[in-house]
Amino acid sequence: MGFYDDHSPNRYQRKRGRSGFFSGLIGGIIGALLVAIIYPNIIGNNNQSDVSTARIETNQGMENNNVTKNLSLDVTTDVTKAVEKAGTGVVGITNIQSANFWSATGDGQEAGVGSGVIYKKAGDTAYIVTNNHVVEGATQLEVTLPDGTKIAAKLRGTDVWTDLAVVEVSSKGIANEQVNEFGDSDALKIGEPVLAIGNPLGLQFSGSVTQGIISGVNRTVPVDINNDGIPDWNAEVIQTDAAINPGNSGGALVNIAGQVVGINSMKIAQSAVEGIGFSIPINYVAPIIEDLERYGEVKRPAIGVTLRNVAEISAYHQQQTLKLPHDITDGIMIESVVPNSPADKAGLTELDVIVKMDNEEVADVVELRKYLYNHKKVGDSMTITYYRGGKKQEVTLKLTDDTRM
Repeated sequence: MGFYDDHSPNRYQRKRGRSGFFSGLIGGIIGALLVAIIYPNIIGNNNQSDVSTARIETNQGMENNNVTKNLSLDVTTDVTKAVEKAGTGVVGITNIQSANFWSATGDGQEAGVGSGVIYKKAGDTAYIVTNNHVVEGATQLEVTLPDGTKIAAKLRGTDVWTDLAVVEVSSKGIANEQVNEFGDSDALKIGEPVLAIGNPLGLQFSGSVTQGIISGVNRTVPVDINNDGIPDWNAEVIQTDAAINPGNSGGALVNIAGQVVGINSMKIAQSAVEGIGFSIPINYVAPIIEDLERYGEVKRPAIGVTLRNVAEISAYHQQQTLKLPHDITDGIMIESVVPNSPADKAGLTELDVIVKMDNEEVADVVELRKYLYNHKKVGDSMTITYYRGGKKQEVTLKLTDDTRM
């Protein structure tokens, strides 16, 4: 009796055949178990249409414990409440300017679209605050309400220094709930959440909302009013990273309570800069729009002079013409005096160099305006310290509301 040793060429094929059979059998069993686990209700059904029906019944929840439901979730949050409260009072403002002489129809043409905030209703009139640059140059204004209604608007007043304007419309069709509530911008904290509401890129995206935080408070941004390349004013603004785009100007910066804390005004538009937008603090806005509503302009104190920064004057003329001491390199030179103005009555003349207002040192025109506009009112007295012919002198004058400095 000997050992059988299969050396034939087919022996490997027979071994592989037996191995493949057992592998296929095991795979089939595992597959069947998976099907039974995943689709327990359709095991034993060989008809494809029955399988489809069973799946449909499962999704519809027909006599099945595994029910898929379409849920309507309540997503009300502090953010949605704030938007609901403030959003209905943010409108679109269309700047329409007269067509040129050669226009075939003579009709006005849309020059731009910005945003505005309804802040007051009084009788038949509703008042809207926006930016001066939104309405600048307009021969007609049109306000678009959140529901799409368009109404004619009238410019009540503008202020180039603060970039604010007031527009009035008929209060018919404007609900009391659309009048926005002002918050306290002095109470804002860095990191506090805020929302920007407005019409970026025009009415196509009206009522858009962006969210961010207060990135900075008490910021100052140089503003060139007359486009001569020299800053004329330092705008005091709130910095936020909530997206502010063209068309958002004049819209609302809103806190989480739905109160307007700022009027969106500008952004830094550079390719290397992201998330730096600015809003005029509402505590600063309130007295400005009160004057605009009442007088059509802001009643500011004035001296009655035209001015030039000493730093812009050559060292030669600082010494030879103005005869300033060597240690005086800052200040404001008077270029001309308005006849019968406070400066004229006080005896100030051209080439006098102002260095102090009351006890506050002023190095340039921007600082002079800031002190005058923020600390003085029409009718107040003010002491000016100045140099004339190299000698320091003082004079007291009474401020008027002349629109010239």
